[in-house]
Amino acid sequence: MKDPRRLLGAALVSCALAAAGVGAGPAYAQENQLWISAPYETVLPGADADGGARERSLAVEVSRDVADDRVPAGRLTVDVSEIASFARVAWPANCEPESEVRAVCEVPEMPAGTERVPAAAFGLRALPGADVGASGYVRYSAVAGEATSHPAETRVGVGNGPDLGLSQADYQHGLRPGSRTSVRATLSNSGNRTAERTLLWLNASYGLRFEQRHTNCEYRDHDTGRSALCVLDEAVAPGQGYALNTGLGVGRNALYERFDHSVHPYSDEALEEMRGDWTWTRGTGAELDLRPVAAARAAAADPDIDPQDNYRTVMLNARNTADLKLGGSRVGGAAGDTVTARVTVHNRGPAWVASLGAGAAVATVRFQAPEGTTVMGLPEEDCWPSEDPASPTTYYCKTPIYLHDKASYTFEIPLRIDRVVRGARTTVATVNDDSELSIREFDPNLRNNSARIVVN
Repeated sequence: MKDPRRLLGAALVSCALAAAGVGAGPAYAQENQLWISAPYETVLPGADADGGARERSLAVEVSRDVADDRVPAGRLTVDVSEIASFARVAWPANCEPESEVRAVCEVPEMPAGTERVPAAAFGLRALPGADVGASGYVRYSAVAGEATSHPAETRVGVGNGPDLGLSQADYQHGLRPGSRTSVRATLSNSGNRTAERTLLWLNASYGLRFEQRHTNCEYRDHDTGRSALCVLDEAVAPGQGYALNTGLGVGRNALYERFDHSVHPYSDEALEEMRGDWTWTRGTGAELDLRPVAAARAAAADPDIDPQDNYRTVMLNARNTADLKLGGSRVGGAAGDTVTARVTVHNRGPAWVASLGAGAAVATVRFQAPEGTTVMGLPEEDCWPSEDPASPTTYYCKTPIYLHDKASYTFEIPLRIDRVVRGARTTVATVNDDSELSIREFDPNLRNNSARIVVN
């Protein structure tokens, strides 16, 4: 089993499409590239206990890079010839079959400002007697006006086993620090075999806490939050669904929070792998039980056949602030000396700051070498020179992606003194408008977001 923190929660993978139209076509053909979004892979369940097979749905979208102009209605061509020997296709109303293995689907226009449109959602079902392990590709191409696409594809296979999954819970915004909330999802089995037991993994970021620590769960705290591993004894049969409700406390230091959870069929090996080398502590509260939300059907047990929907992420944002403050330094030396200037980013709270989705630095600082000095040997993984030819002596350095409340992070900047200039100084300031994590959106006091380095 793969580490659940590395599983991708998204089911759609963008497949690159190219190509503008020929000649002096309209603006959309010259400036826009089309893209097809389709599932990268899906596994069709084989026959279940009563001989039937469950249907999988493939949803396909068409998008473009530039949304300034109108793109006319187009066509999506779907070729299922590679899977026809083991799967049956159910075409939607907007798709016209040209043969038993090929259909052309009408794609709506994209008005100016629209980046993507749905193209087709069709069903796939394994044929009776389909060989477990059979596989092939559904292939796509698209055209809209004079813009055409490179091919895209979805790998389709057949397998026997449970297929546990979690529904995607809504993102939450405007939470009040000190309050409570919950993440509600449905744990279901869309495979053709029963999962006799389930291994549930939960992770709440630093500004959240678990309202309960259940006796059938193990817990550990870490720098960016807390995790839980739970063993659920309820058997989950094909067609069965259970309500999963995780109560969370919103800390006084909460700001940009994240909750992750995943489900897998239980095995001793899977539990040991997910425990890793960390130390876990068993909870002492009431046992975590699941509440059925759908009728069950009997089946046997096997590994999960399609883990793409086993993992989900929910972002939870609180109404809070964090005051970042920069501290500078004074250094001195003779010509030829190399001295170390230090710049410190303080987080005065009350919130911690973390970019747990985009992975952006909490703060990026910008500075120039003071007069008479040269910047030497900055760590390349954290600092870089400006790419602007007009500012060859400008540099940037970034913090890690999180900074706890009341914590600080210090940059060490080596400066070679080429010549002594009394009172040489430079200003270090945060870049407040990073599109991935904008400081001005959470920092109520930007006046203290600069400092000085003074040499001699």
